[in-house]
Amino acid sequence: MREMELGKAFTLLEPGPVVLVTTHDGKKHNIMTISWTMVLDFTPAFGICTGAWNYSFAALRKHRECVIAIPTVDLLDEVVGIGTCSGADTDKFDKFGLTPEPGKHVKAPLIKECLANIECRVVDMVRKHNLIVLEGVAAYKNTARKEKRTLHAVGDGTFIVDGDKLDRRKMMANKIPAGV
Repeated sequence: MREMELGKAFTLLEPGPVVLVTTHDGKKHNIMTISWTMVLDFTPAFGICTGAWNYSFAALRKHRECVIAIPTVDLLDEVVGIGTCSGADTDKFDKFGLTPEPGKHVKAPLIKECLANIECRVVDMVRKHNLIVLEGVAAYKNTARKEKRTLHAVGDGTFIVDGDKLDRRKMMANKIPAGV
């Protein structure tokens, strides 16, 4: 083993796929790219890390709702572009050619081009860690999407793409909670 820079340790544990999080501030929609996400439990509850430096943070804090949209590898340039401009002066749906679709439970829109969308409500904000705890209230999967591979950020502008799925469900049949 060779020691590595501690500040880069996060690149070894990047959690889930890069997601797009939509918000609505009462006047307009916005999208932000988030690579630090996590599943917290089966209820379902999720966590995303962001803070006041992000334009969407004020909408999350005030309106306490959002949509987690899960893009696929064919949307990589859009995902990166969304993450490198501000919704303060950019209509990201227009700029990146994405289609907002109304949710059933929140004012933040779904993104039609994404593989899946989860409508969420903010249930906690842990300021010390810039952690926003979300409760999923509805989920949708775009079954028409041919591309299903998601993106995983590993830092410094590099990504890993999901590969083959390995099925071990029979080995875990007695270990998985009902309904999962």
